[in-house]
Amino acid sequence: MYQDKTLVCKDCGTEFAFTANEQEFYAEKGFTNEPQRCKECRYSNKNGGRQPREMFEATCSSCGGVAKVPFKPDGNKPIYCSDCFSKRR
Repeated sequence: MYQDKTLVCKDCGTEFAFTANEQEFYAEKGFTNEPQRCKECRYSNKNGGRQPREMFEATCSSCGGVAKVPFKPDGNKPIYCSDCFSKRR
């Protein structure tokens, strides 16, 4: 029923695909307008132009597993993985 379409981003002018699956999703959700921005511009617009946050890996102080945190650990405070952090709350 749907066929892939090539659209032009209104912000950067690059062509991007509006796939049949995306069109079906839009129809299911009741969206009537096609997207006007490419994926990169939508992401940039949604996040206010911010870059994705840099994450650092550390060792969980409780279980010894890998913990990903948005700051560079300095070793002065304990670091917890998501599971151990939620258990401590």
